[in-house]
Amino acid sequence: MFEKLEVLQLAQGLARYGAARQAAIAENVANADTPGYRARDLAPFSEVFHTGRDAMRATRPGHLVGTSGRADLRPHAAMRPGAASPDGNTVTLETEMFAAAEARRDHDRALAIYRSAMSVLRTAASGRT
Repeated sequence: MFEKLEVLQLAQGLARYGAARQAAIAENVANADTPGYRARDLAPFSEVFHTGRDAMRATRPGHLVGTSGRADLRPHAAMRPGAASPDGNTVTLETEMFAAAEARRDHDRALAIYRSAMSVLRTAASGRT
């Protein structure tokens, strides 16, 4: 019963998204000195995760997000402002630091939503007001 609550699905999806984005950012930082490496990132959360009646929405050819709230969280080449370095690398540490802060904020928000929803459910189940 509780696994079908949309708020819990959304919080779980946002937590997975934040973790997957942190992994992509960590890979970018690890390859900051690799010649020819192109920075990678995930599409915005609103484009990759959907629940509810409008869940079947194509985000790119051959890809549909189902009603389970599962999304394709594979990183893709990031279109970021600025020029590539002379060796062709597009990673800038300042941009990656900013992106990492955004990903952490998303993950922390997801955990806060989940904690709040669980607190409401526990209060309702215990019968307290």
